Amino acid sequence: MNFDVFIVSTIVVVGVSFFIIPFLPSQNKSVAAFFLVAINAVLTSYPAIYSIINNDLDIVLNGGFIFGDIHLRIDALSAWFILIVNITAFNGALYGIGYMKPTESQRANTSLHWVLFVLFHMSMVWVCMLQHTFAFLISWEIMSVSSLLLVLFDHTNPKTIKAGLNYLVQMHIGVALISVAFIWLYFSQGSFDFISYDSFFMQKSGKWMFLLLFLGFGLKAGFIPLHTWLPHAHSAAPSHISGVMSGVIVKMGIYGILRMVSFLRNDLILIGEIILVLSLLTSFYGILNAAIHRDFKRMLAYCTIENVGIIGIGIGLGMIGKGMDNKSMMFIGFSGALLHTLNHALYKSLLFFASGNVYLKTHTRNMEQLGGVIKSMPVTGFFYLAGALAISGLPPFNGFISEFLIYSGLIDGIKSDNIQFSSLMIISVSVLALVGGLSLFTFTKSFGTIFLGSPREKLHHPLVEVDNFMHIPLFIILFLMIFIGVFPNLVLVPVTEIIKVFDTSFIIDDQVFATAKLLSKVGIASLGMYILAMAVYFVKLKFTKEQAVAVAPTWGCGYVAPNIRMQYSSKSYSRSLVKLFSFVIVEKKSYQEIEKESIFPKNRNFQSYVLDYFEVRIINKAINIILRFTDYFTFIHNGKIQLYLLYGVFFIIMLLIASFLNLI
Repeated sequence: MNFDVFIVSTIVVVGVSFFIIPFLPSQNKSVAAFFLVAINAVLTSYPAIYSIINNDLDIVLNGGFIFGDIHLRIDALSAWFILIVNITAFNGALYGIGYMKPTESQRANTSLHWVLFVLFHMSMVWVCMLQHTFAFLISWEIMSVSSLLLVLFDHTNPKTIKAGLNYLVQMHIGVALISVAFIWLYFSQGSFDFISYDSFFMQKSGKWMFLLLFLGFGLKAGFIPLHTWLPHAHSAAPSHISGVMSGVIVKMGIYGILRMVSFLRNDLILIGEIILVLSLLTSFYGILNAAIHRDFKRMLAYCTIENVGIIGIGIGLGMIGKGMDNKSMMFIGFSGALLHTLNHALYKSLLFFASGNVYLKTHTRNMEQLGGVIKSMPVTGFFYLAGALAISGLPPFNGFISEFLIYSGLIDGIKSDNIQFSSLMIISVSVLALVGGLSLFTFTKSFGTIFLGSPREKLHHPLVEVDNFMHIPLFIILFLMIFIGVFPNLVLVPVTEIIKVFDTSFIIDDQVFATAKLLSKVGIASLGMYILAMAVYFVKLKFTKEQAVAVAPTWGCGYVAPNIRMQYSSKSYSRSLVKLFSFVIVEKKSYQEIEKESIFPKNRNFQSYVLDYFEVRIINKAINIILRFTDYFTFIHNGKIQLYLLYGVFFIIMLLIASFLNLI
């Protein structure tokens, strides 16, 4: 079958979006964008599924004199990420139809938004297919710029502009690092083709090349300390964009790292251990910050950093297994990372969409102003709870499957004869367990503060559930989460094919069958939990159907005058945690102390907020040093044209001298 037509057609669909969406009525723009995204998802999913079931696809496009032959290779690894991108973008566009209804009056802004969404979706798919360094960079840049403009939808808000500029600068630092690596490859191998990395990584300088690439792709993925753009951008973007960015754009960084890992041949154990340690720190730092933040979208953004760390743990484990020629460890590590990539894309987009419902109806992201939302928005509360259980790694949801695999690989590594390696595995298991506990703490806090209790502040409008149409993508995601939790082996089959990308000698052996058998038992147990939960629900429904429902205030433990200010707040819930980890948590407070001589003090306001440790202690200080240094050269910009001409003459003289001395 000629798949060239499928791939080229996606460009036509994107082009159509530029000419159709701006001229449609405001209420139809989002619907048109959704159908265009759905068409492109079908056009690219079919070849992706084909490549997993049958053989890899290698499509060659004629790039002319400048590009030469442009290879679009769809192997099992590319196909896996293409399918994840398509699922997430499809649900994001579907959810956005309802979410963007209040902004339909902004005709030009909405037109640009939906055109960019179609372009953004397609650029991510092309990033997964292109294996020509020059063309890859162009697609990568389109992905970064289009996502930036999607983040800037609320461009009248100064905080949104600041978040967008932060994102723009950091993404271009990443592009610069990747570009240097690609230029190095070209001058070393004389090729733009990714396949040249196979021979390059055999050289001694391979680990330095991998470091450059890891830093470039790690900026997009959100590994610490390269993560500071992520909380700002995710919280500033519209919720359907936040869901897609958290679900898949950070995974483009993961894809780039995995693609380079597939070519790596030397120093696998050393690099794998470094990635493992960095990932442990990333997951712990991410969930620690999530546990203390009171902006629920920023909290979810830090949870993304945590889950990127968990994926990195799987990657590091897989690399160590490959370096030690331990096929079982390699399989479990890479499988856990790939499955967690899919699982995180599902439950994180679910959580962002559910949070979007709350923000749409309450107009606040501050948990301290909410409470009792589940009474008015029970369906949204149900979806948020399901996502919270899944992201906490609890059965019977999909998050448990991938974390179970990673735990299995780490525990298997403890059996090693190398005491140093065994110690690293023990520490890894301990940190991952601590991260899981903090994740449960985080979502207990967020769900309890937002949905349970009583409203902490009175809203200016009645709180009601969103339209049923906005629940459709949430139902789709929840169904996929339950399906993976109950039938994990059906998802493990394509993952097994991806392992062959990292090790061509990999075969399905007894260890793979043992892992599949173990996951099958987990799936059966998960199914039993669902059946038990449904049985309890229907029994309760049967016996309480004819009973009168009594509503009464919450018991105040004998106190006869309770009020809403006596509830646990988000801050008070996490206060002990902030004190315990104060050495990595930067908390700023604003309040006026009560004077000793003040017998009857007046009312006082107290404010506190948490800042990112790396942003405040490292990045901001580095920026201030650079700014102070550049201040010494402000005299150059004096506005005198004569001096500007003199600068040009001076530069020409320097070039002549350098040419005379054969320096250039």
